[in-house]
Amino acid sequence: MRVLLTGGTGFIGTAVTQALLAAGNEVTILSRHGHTDQPHCRYIGTLDQISRRTRLDAVINLAGASLAGRRWNAAYKREIVESRLGTTRQLLAMFGRMEHCPATLLSASAVGYYGHQGDDVLVESSPVEPGFAQALCSDWEAVALQARSLGTRVCLLRLGVVLDTGGGALSEMARSFSVGIASWLGTGHQWLSWIHRRDVVRALMFLLEREDVQGAFNITSPSPVTSRGFAAALNRHYRTFIQAGVPAPVMRLLVGEMAGELLLQGQRVIPGRLQAAGFEFSYPDLESALAAIYAAHT
Repeated sequence: MRVLLTGGTGFIGTAVTQALLAAGNEVTILSRHGHTDQPHCRYIGTLDQISRRTRLDAVINLAGASLAGRRWNAAYKREIVESRLGTTRQLLAMFGRMEHCPATLLSASAVGYYGHQGDDVLVESSPVEPGFAQALCSDWEAVALQARSLGTRVCLLRLGVVLDTGGGALSEMARSFSVGIASWLGTGHQWLSWIHRRDVVRALMFLLEREDVQGAFNITSPSPVTSRGFAAALNRHYRTFIQAGVPAPVMRLLVGEMAGELLLQGQRVIPGRLQAAGFEFSYPDLESALAAIYAAHT
């Protein structure tokens, strides 16, 4: 299979690239930074380098500036939006000029699509609550879905918090634990929908191969936990002396608007459509996921 990957040098993208190459695929990666081509893996700096006669079987769109990259202000929020919607629009323009449109588009989104809904269990068909992250994900998905008019099968990847070694959210979430403080944010009762990075990769490979499925998929484990539950599970892998929450006012002072959108609220998301399609998780619960992560780390 010939696959174009955006965001291929990021935390998720590097693992997806490795899996694609291991399965014998030809991979082209869109990257703003210079990289040396490898066997069966080519890097491009712009989509203009894809000729109209190029045959691509699939596109995986993971590009986007980090939501937690820095404190939000008007300029950074515009960058967050443009890095997602702009790249996806460029892909759609490329599809439109190609002689052979890619058969499949897997396009990233996030569980922020649902907004903040307390303890409600959320599946792909659940209603949404408005907010910045919700509007961002909704608009992003709407652009990606335009590829259907060109005959492309579109799968929307509503990603939860991705856990693994070597970066990602876990390194930040475990920072206080490494100095002896087991902590959670705010009340700790907000839900965290998480997934092991290996299951993200396996889910993407599953959706690439399943030509009979399309639409939105929650890419999360079937066992979301609260912030306090996550802290308790993480605490079993550290020697800590203090257990304490970080008060909501302190979080708002430290990181501003991001605190209310991403950290002090959450979503209780279940991967209903992924499981209905027959996908089986390697790490369905947090205990097995963290055990695997910390076993690999030692």
